[in-house]
Amino acid sequence: MVSDVLSPEVEAANDRLAREHSIDDYYSRSPLPIRLIERGRLRIIERMVAEKPGMKIAEVGSGGGHVLSMFRHSKLTAIDVSDVYLETARQRLKGYEVELIKGELQKLELPAASFDCVICTEVLEHTEEPSAIIAEIARLVAPGGRAVITVPNDPLIDGMKAVARRTPLGWALGGRVNWGGDEFHLHRWKPAAFRRLLERSFTVTEYDAAPSRLLPIRACFCCAPRARD
Repeated sequence: MVSDVLSPEVEAANDRLAREHSIDDYYSRSPLPIRLIERGRLRIIERMVAEKPGMKIAEVGSGGGHVLSMFRHSKLTAIDVSDVYLETARQRLKGYEVELIKGELQKLELPAASFDCVICTEVLEHTEEPSAIIAEIARLVAPGGRAVITVPNDPLIDGMKAVARRTPLGWALGGRVNWGGDEFHLHRWKPAAFRRLLERSFTVTEYDAAPSRLLPIRACFCCAPRARD
């Protein structure tokens, strides 16, 4: 991969994450509470995207293609920095109309207003410059389109894990309490703080959370790009 669209350090870190924390295992074998939360997140994303046949949908940080696989009737673009993830997505999305692109989003120079919807879910906490990626996502959304962006509420999650580790359930789960690769997170936001970051480039049109707004472990935002000059 040429260096102008992907730095070796970013690629190596994400390949390591993909190998050490199987995305397929995360969705199918993680503890039941985690699986239920993630199913709730996926339902929110599906509702916010509101797929219509022929839509152009991109996912930034597409991982193993689990999210894009919900949108059978759209033209899909999977963007990731890891060959490991992209190969998993390639296998999962066989039979879909999909293009797979390897590289860092802000270096790819994709055409402006290319997509009806851009999804970025549980990705920005891993990146060095989340504000730059958010701005690029806004540039890529077509007029009248939307972005669906989610992040983990790590301050809440960290507190819950600390409590869990002191219980018999936590002792039984052992290292599985940390399932998902939280050690790779470079940023830790509460929903209100992340919303302020989004609002530099977007108008937030809807907020929801999984498993609920009362327990917002996954913060989910539907956004419209701010008017371009």
